[in-house]
Amino acid sequence: MSLERALALAAAARRRAYPKPTVGAVVVRDGEVVGEGVTEAGGRHGEAVALDAAGERAGGGTLYVTMEPCAHWGTTPPCTERALAAGVARVVAGSLDPNPEAAGGLERLRAAGVDVELDDRLEARAQNEAWRTWVARGRPFVTYKVAVSVDGKVVVPGRRWVTGEESRRLVHEWRAASDAVAVGVGTVRADAPRLDARGVPTPRGQPRRLAFGRGPLPPQSELEHRSGMLEDELATLAREGVQSLLLEGGPTLAGAFLERGLVDKLAVFVAPVLAGGDGPVFLPPLGSPHPLLHPTVQMVGEDVLYQAYVHEP
Repeated sequence: MSLERALALAAAARRRAYPKPTVGAVVVRDGEVVGEGVTEAGGRHGEAVALDAAGERAGGGTLYVTMEPCAHWGTTPPCTERALAAGVARVVAGSLDPNPEAAGGLERLRAAGVDVELDDRLEARAQNEAWRTWVARGRPFVTYKVAVSVDGKVVVPGRRWVTGEESRRLVHEWRAASDAVAVGVGTVRADAPRLDARGVPTPRGQPRRLAFGRGPLPPQSELEHRSGMLEDELATLAREGVQSLLLEGGPTLAGAFLERGLVDKLAVFVAPVLAGGDGPVFLPPLGSPHPLLHPTVQMVGEDVLYQAYVHEP
């Protein structure tokens, strides 16, 4: 259960270490937890916090960590060397490090005689899904969010909103947690969306607000215009530090992102209504199937939220 404790510690401190990943760690010796910790903001990694708390009691114990200890010198020394210096006998990791500069921690520990185990967990990878995509793919983690009727329409005649208040509040929370939010230029011209987070805490400030596509934006729009190739624009955003992008664009932009393999996660809010008519649907016809991974379904007020990954996090 100690890996579960490490995961719980990381979940409670979500994004504390941003722009670094948040990692939870627990040290156990003789069946007793002797140290635990989470990556500090601008400071020690979770392993170092836990090992410092354990002190000499770490010797001969087991280090449970949500991501394998790093094996390189960055802003802190390698966590692999810290674990070896502490004399831990065993390390159990919930995920591998996708950063090519820091990966290989388990191999380093194994070569030094430590018993290592990879207990690969979706939960561990998902906790840092945006950072993982950012370092491994060189672009932001993209979530496509859309609200639809049961018959797949994005507009319901006579309604301003497709979904209920609870779903709309959750979207504002997602905006507040994202580095950037985006729509297409066509949506800007039709709806003039603000794309800011409203009515929810914004401890990191407002996200960057983007519009993808060609042609000028309306003069009154305050969104950043990104008119280049999607791949190039995402690479530029990544170099500027954008790790997560919430895509709220219309079906044309969503289809373009999907066909280019640039959507990582799908979030579809389904309202309990049949829109009828021939209004726009949330996706255009796609050229090929796109299998979805790890689907989940939950109720948000009276709406159903379906989420799934397009790529493994």
